[in-house]
Amino acid sequence: MNPAVSALILGDLQNDFLHPDGAYGRAGQSSPAIAALPDRLAPLVRAAREHDMLIAATLFTLAPGRHGEPIISPHLKSLRPFLKKGDFASGAWGQQLVDQLAPADIAVEKIAYSAFHMSRLEWVLRKCGVETLYFSGIVTNGGIASTVRDAHVREFECTVLADGCAAFSDDIHRAAVEGLRPVAKISTIAEMLRSLAAA
Repeated sequence: MNPAVSALILGDLQNDFLHPDGAYGRAGQSSPAIAALPDRLAPLVRAAREHDMLIAATLFTLAPGRHGEPIISPHLKSLRPFLKKGDFASGAWGQQLVDQLAPADIAVEKIAYSAFHMSRLEWVLRKCGVETLYFSGIVTNGGIASTVRDAHVREFECTVLADGCAAFSDDIHRAAVEGLRPVAKISTIAEMLRSLAAA
């Protein structure tokens, strides 16, 4: 591992997804595996900072449309009808990275499953000299899988931290991780900590 050309991606680990007072928490939408991620990832984030590895948070964002109402794609609206004005709003508390992991070096707003879609993520990573990405966050079968695949076609070296990601179902999580093996290395938080210590 070379921390100077690597980045730890914190995928969508936001208050509106994870905090009990956030949009998903108020709606009772969570899972034990998702809720456990911030504390599980905190030691890795500290180690990445100590080794001067870039930490990039991707932040799902609902952009305001007419009269300030959030623009929500039809498929998301059908899946999450509880989303409302103010949820995942740019700069708002709910959109921000959870306290256990903050601050990130860079924060990139995203509007779709992939954090590369219509965002500045690739531009920032290239400008920072990043070649290798280590992925953590939620959900494994959604934002993580889409972003990893987009990173792969952009010729970044990709590693998915299997125990640093989660989904609403453990079976779906495991299937998503297996599905990413052709385009990414699969590792763990402990293995990455050892690699950082040896760097």
